[in-house]
Amino acid sequence: MGWRRVLSGVGLAVLVGTLPACGGAEATASGAPGAGTPGLTPQEGQCRAAGWQRTVLSAGGLERPVLWKLPAGWRGEAVLVMHGGGGSYTNFCVANAAEIAAQPKFSELALARGLAVFLLDSHDQVTDRLGRVCGKVWDDEVRARDNLDLPYIDVVLRELVPGLRPAGGRTDTFLVGHSSGGYMAVRAASRFADRVTAVAPVASGDPYGWTRDCTRRAGDRANVAGAGYDNDTGRQITEPGACAAVRFANEQPWDTAPGTRRPGFRVFHHANDGINDLSCTERVRTQLVAHGFAETAPFTLQGGARSAALHYWLDEYNAPIVEFLLGWQR
Repeated sequence: MGWRRVLSGVGLAVLVGTLPACGGAEATASGAPGAGTPGLTPQEGQCRAAGWQRTVLSAGGLERPVLWKLPAGWRGEAVLVMHGGGGSYTNFCVANAAEIAAQPKFSELALARGLAVFLLDSHDQVTDRLGRVCGKVWDDEVRARDNLDLPYIDVVLRELVPGLRPAGGRTDTFLVGHSSGGYMAVRAASRFADRVTAVAPVASGDPYGWTRDCTRRAGDRANVAGAGYDNDTGRQITEPGACAAVRFANEQPWDTAPGTRRPGFRVFHHANDGINDLSCTERVRTQLVAHGFAETAPFTLQGGARSAALHYWLDEYNAPIVEFLLGWQR
């Protein structure tokens, strides 16, 4: 069946998940969900103490963890959440810094509305096109080598979530991602379009229209190196108007299979984001529409001076994202 918009209702569950399998045979689940795992970080321990389960998956030759939580009376919908670059999946289950306080609130709200929440974690071995290590970011652009994250997302959708879902339950799957995670969410939604009901990228842009240069620069965070550039303007995405190309001649081919039903989408952004310029959000909107994805009008916050702080995941996003997800079903 195709996707259709519905009025949201209390108790509708959401799965933020990945799309049709990419790298399929490489990705398999191992271990029982929630099984005890030695060597947890303090933040992972805090999440476990708060009732989150942790599963480690084998995907693309890497061991990849997932933190997940099911609401009481779960109907089967789920939400797969991808954190921002330099962050961690634990950002969405525990906040030890004020800057990320809004992120676990999103998970709490989603669970309260009946949504299962699956938190995915980026790897720290992503490299750019010249083999330079980028740090702890998502593999969120098109490169000649195999993608590190699509097999991971695939196994979450293909094995982990279906193995937990109640018999005869709903199968709606949603993707949510922030910054680098938003780029990855769009990449996954395009690759696995037949498995995704809707996608909500936050403060992000077009994974087929940008390139990372991971040369380490003065002022880079310890766990992230380099900068991102628009493929057509050649400008860094932090610059005003960076992605405002007249034409998109250097857009990479999209992964979406011909004839595949496209998910719905809504972009969430602040107009004065100083890290990912609004023009880069406009670029991904244009491309999603051009590739047949059904748009809900953008959610754009206004006010304040242009700054890096307005790139953060903000409290104002939480309820509108959940309502958007609840408004879609298969």
